Amino acid sequence: TQYSFKEVFGTLVVQKELFDVVAKPLVEDLIRGKNGLLFTYGVTGSGKTHTMTGSPGDGGLLPRCLAMIFNSIGPFQAKRFVFKLDDKNGVDVQSEVEALLERQRREALPVPKTPAGKRQLDPEFADMINVQDHCKVEEVDEDNVYGVFVSYIEIYNNYIYDLLEEAPFESIKPKWNSCNTPVRNGDFVPPQSKILREDQNHNMYVTGCTEVEVKSTEEAFEVFWRAGQKKRRIANTQLNRESSRSHSVFIIKLAQAPLDADGDNVLQEKEQITLSQLSLVDLAGSERTNRTKAEGNRLREAGNINQSLMTLRTCIEVLRENQLYGTNKMVPYRDSKLTHLFKNYFDGEGKVRMIVCVNPKAEDYEESLQVMRFAEMTQEVEVARPVDRPLCGLTPGRRLRNQAFREELSRKLELRGGPIGADPEEPSAAELFFQSFPPLPSCELLDINDDQTLPKLIEALEQRHKMRQMLAEEFAKNVLAFKTMLQEFDSSVASKENYIQGKLAEKEKTITGQRTEMERLEKKIKTLEYKIEILEKTATIYEEDKRNLQQELESKSQKLQRQASDKRRLEARLQGMVAETSLKWEKECERRVAAKQLEMQNKLWVKDEKLKQLKAIVTEPRAERPERPSREREREKPLPRSVSPSPAPSAPAAPLRPRRSRSAGERWVDHRPPGHVPTETLLQPRVPRAITVDVPSERALARCDRYLLTHQELASDGEIQTKLIKGDVFRTRGGGQAVQFTDIETLKQESPTSRKRRSSPPDPDPAGDAADSEWTDVETRCSVAVEMRAGSALGPGFQHHAQPK
Repeated sequence: TQYSFKEVFGTLVVQKELFDVVAKPLVEDLIRGKNGLLFTYGVTGSGKTHTMTGSPGDGGLLPRCLAMIFNSIGPFQAKRFVFKLDDKNGVDVQSEVEALLERQRREALPVPKTPAGKRQLDPEFADMINVQDHCKVEEVDEDNVYGVFVSYIEIYNNYIYDLLEEAPFESIKPKWNSCNTPVRNGDFVPPQSKILREDQNHNMYVTGCTEVEVKSTEEAFEVFWRAGQKKRRIANTQLNRESSRSHSVFIIKLAQAPLDADGDNVLQEKEQITLSQLSLVDLAGSERTNRTKAEGNRLREAGNINQSLMTLRTCIEVLRENQLYGTNKMVPYRDSKLTHLFKNYFDGEGKVRMIVCVNPKAEDYEESLQVMRFAEMTQEVEVARPVDRPLCGLTPGRRLRNQAFREELSRKLELRGGPIGADPEEPSAAELFFQSFPPLPSCELLDINDDQTLPKLIEALEQRHKMRQMLAEEFAKNVLAFKTMLQEFDSSVASKENYIQGKLAEKEKTITGQRTEMERLEKKIKTLEYKIEILEKTATIYEEDKRNLQQELESKSQKLQRQASDKRRLEARLQGMVAETSLKWEKECERRVAAKQLEMQNKLWVKDEKLKQLKAIVTEPRAERPERPSREREREKPLPRSVSPSPAPSAPAAPLRPRRSRSAGERWVDHRPPGHVPTETLLQPRVPRAITVDVPSERALARCDRYLLTHQELASDGEIQTKLIKGDVFRTRGGGQAVQFTDIETLKQESPTSRKRRSSPPDPDPAGDAADSEWTDVETRCSVAVEMRAGSALGPGFQHHAQPK
């Protein structure tokens, strides 16, 4: 069996080659603001989890995707908590002050989390993320800031669970009932399953899922490995020692927003934020329970896994049918949580890639064929939707210009590290202030009797002193006013803080109440979902019973109808047999009576002839032979027609010679029913230029002048009696064809052994010898035999009854 795929990798392929072909284009699209979905699909034990996570020293697709993302956006990442995800699958931008307060609040928690970069990595997974090749996206918008969020969920028994949730996970195993739902008792509290919802952009998301902001590849993979992978459900089966019993989904969300015109801060407009995500899905393997020997929970898990994979296959097939044939069938996304979660991807919201893992084991042959047949079919589905990115409208290159300006400013400040005003070209503020004072007069004393220079200098200095005192007083007043203003501002800020604290307390109470109400409603929703599922399963069972009963009812009604029709046919057949038998016996009685009458008449005639001959011999002895008795009166007597009592199969039938009352070119319609039985005689009815038909048709009658019907029936003696019914074909006034029957020929066959030759006794009487010799004369016997009726005991006879009608 041959299958065609976009790319086929051998058994010795390295993880880097697989990543470059399959996952690298998805990471590039993620940074450009497009969504992506990557599946690993295959039979259990075929290497799906190894392909996704890798092994020590050779990381898989997931760590390589994380490394490429952070290598590309590393220098352009926003500070922690600048991007904040909301509960409706959206993202908000906080200011630097709000982000700083958020970081301080998180650091003030009782158990602060140390950043991953400040502690040593776990050697269990350190080799997986040690990717030597520095892969990155070349075209990254440097005027944007980026934030990365990761979440990790699993779909187990068609329920969604958050693997990053801090709550204890399945401390006590549940008891399951026949409807595949946990029994609610005091010993078991079922884990909180998450709910799927649809956002304003018609994208599906998991409500209340934990989303962690990460700043490096190490931190992201540590969240995946420690918080998520340790909680994922795996079990030991006959085919795989660590078989995944759930579908795991690792979601990487990338938020990006442009910088403002100065290139310093992030724009606060929510419309300018782009949120894209890459979903890496490790599907649970399809398996057959007769091979895994699964029982109990493993059997139930295998059933749910196979059901979700079958729903995925059904969705792909319906999408392919809608695409190929232009139909608009509804795709059953809601039949499984797996397909419902990724509904927007199948509708064209991003690229979908599937890696098919095949295990070259002889035992997996049949299942591998099914997997490859499905994977080959998925290549024919192409659904794409254009993605509109928001227009920023700002000048590109803002970040670089801002960095250059800051570098130049810092260089200038370093150059100004000496006394202020060292640069004569740029006067300081003090110099400008001193320049506003009145200029000092010349202080040079040239004469000892000069009494004007010093008084002028004293006057100028006094003016400067007065001006200085005035400036000092004004400065003190300004300082006092500024202190007063600061005190007023502090009091107003304190009052506002108190007011805000009160409002925040009220809001916290309201939020707590709303959260409690939401938890209550979520529990109620889950209870209702359990009930709805039970009711749906019950309705499905009832509908199945209804369909089975309807099919049974239809089959029984059809059986009754067949029995009734068989009964009617049997009654009609019995009635026909009774009528045929009655008619047959009536004819047989008539034939026997007629044969008996004819036999008695022949005996009387023979006796009369003998008496006449004896009388002639006695009374008038003469040598001449007696006259042949006259049969004219016998011929005038009407005798009933009868069938030969013992026809013989060896007697040949007379050939049919149609009358040539018309022109020599007349044609016949030879109508022989399908049940015609050949008599196997030497002489058969021969019809020249005939059209042989099973059922007479108007077309055949229009082309012929004569009509011949061959009818066969079983005579009383068990032999076949053939009747040739002839007629003329003429055109009716309405344009059709009609047949007028004119002649009937009956063909019979008798055994020649029934004829007995009369001879003289051993001791003939001299007187009767002449009479017997005359009676046994050949001419006399032949003349008598020709005139005999059918059924006579004197010898065989063939009679041609032709009675025109």
